Amino acid sequence: LDGKEILAIDSLTEVRKALPVFFELLIVLISTAEFYRAENGWVAPAKRGAGGNEGDFLNPDYYPGDVGFDPLGLKPTDAEEFAVIQTKELQNGRLAMLAVAGLVAQELVDHKPILLNDFGI
Repeated sequence: LDGKEILAIDSLTEVRKALPVFFELLIVLISTAEFYRAENGWVAPAKRGAGGNEGDFLNPDYYPGDVGFDPLGLKPTDAEEFAVIQTKELQNGRLAMLAVAGLVAQELVDHKPILLNDFGI
């Protein structure tokens, strides 16, 4: 960015300028992850029964939201504790989204970068 200050709302435009194919790569990455989740979590339509709509759609060993990625071994083994941690993670994510929306709204009002405005950076 050559040391220039940009508004948070304009950062995606700067990403596109720095790496024009970024969003296409992001789509491929997210699509791959979702395809992997669908293949491992859901029963294939051919295995559901004659009409394809009979039976349970989820594999018996699949829990929604658990994609099997836990390199540090932090996932609880107890299902009840996992549900509590999952709820906490969702609540923290929602709070973070509200915080970012507040930062962007402040930049839109006063047209100054948030770090420069609040911290003098």
